[in-house]
Amino acid sequence: MEKQNILCFQNGIKDGIPIALGYLSVSFTFGMSASAMGLPLEAAVVISLTNLTSAGQFAALELIAAFSSYTEMLFTQLLINLRYALMSLSLSQRLEKNTSTGKRMLMSYGITDEIFATASTKDQPITCSYFCGLMLLPICGWTLGTWMGGAAAALLPVDVRDSMGIAIYGMFLAIFIPPAKKSSAILNVVLFAAILSCVLEGVSAYLPVSSGFALILCTLLAAAYGARRFPIHKENIK
Repeated sequence: MEKQNILCFQNGIKDGIPIALGYLSVSFTFGMSASAMGLPLEAAVVISLTNLTSAGQFAALELIAAFSSYTEMLFTQLLINLRYALMSLSLSQRLEKNTSTGKRMLMSYGITDEIFATASTKDQPITCSYFCGLMLLPICGWTLGTWMGGAAAALLPVDVRDSMGIAIYGMFLAIFIPPAKKSSAILNVVLFAAILSCVLEGVSAYLPVSSGFALILCTLLAAAYGARRFPIHKENIK
């Protein structure tokens, strides 16, 4: 059993490498942005280490700079990061049956969009050993990138800093394109979510919807569409 846990952990480490590299560049931008707004470097590093949410952290910077209230900060973060609760519910159905509450709490700390997407593509039940390996390098990359960005804030031109934010989109493409090539169900759900996102963006002038709520809405409707259109029968679950 110990040998199997080590192997699962190593597989998680391997799967987490591309995520960590993507996080390094994106958090680099966060670190520079935090430094530009006057946030102490150690504070930016602690924020990255304890939050692991790009959209939430960038939104928090704007609120901190505007001296917003704790209440506004609370509801903004709740709305933006509510999707992680949905991801947790989904992953909980894929865990080994003997996964303890303590292990579930540990794994919940490392749930991000990319880690969730990577874990969800696995056919076998998700073990705590695998998930810990999967989230280890991304957490290190996100935190290290923040420190590097804050330390180098005064050295790079603005255009270079802004362009590094594009890396996260390339990372998303690398996550869903391979499984979409193998599964028409995944491809259909991805296209449905993309179309729905475009529709929400198009009507935003008439029906203001925050980016966080739009993401949650797309997630819920795309998941419902996938469950209805491409149901997975119990006998097909490994």
